[in-house]
Amino acid sequence: MEGRGFTLIELSLALAVLAVLASLAVPGLGEFIRDCQRTATVNGLVHGVHTARRLAALSGRQVELCPTRDGRSCAGDMAWEGDLLLRPRGDSDLLPRVLPSPPRSSTQAIRANRDALTFTPLRPAATTATFTVCDDRGARAAVSVIVSRTGRPRVAQRDGSGQPLVCP
Repeated sequence: MEGRGFTLIELSLALAVLAVLASLAVPGLGEFIRDCQRTATVNGLVHGVHTARRLAALSGRQVELCPTRDGRSCAGDMAWEGDLLLRPRGDSDLLPRVLPSPPRSSTQAIRANRDALTFTPLRPAATTATFTVCDDRGARAAVSVIVSRTGRPRVAQRDGSGQPLVCP
């Protein structure tokens, strides 16, 4: 009775084919992972804008959305890489809330043309803003989140004026 199995040559050939296929798949996997990280970051920004807009409408008070580093105050700059802080403006019984940012790669940057956004309750209005999410791939993979005057966000491959995105 003859044994069933593979010869050393057959196993070596199978491993060589597997190595070639893996080397072809790895660069595509890296792009896929960076695309997923960018999408998570964009979704976090959009979620923050929707939450601030809704909180302003439900509470009847102005609400500010800004980046925070300590969870208590706004960072005061145009880099939005940290967590997001939702805080009521003026006298309010509402407590500030921190929206944690999704984990992101160290090569990713978020820049905005505003250091904070304000949402008003009575007539839906907000500070217009454009966020640009970039990573080490530069402008070809950049995405913008554009907040309209009514506070609605939209995602685009260009900036608010229709120009191609520029990464810092």
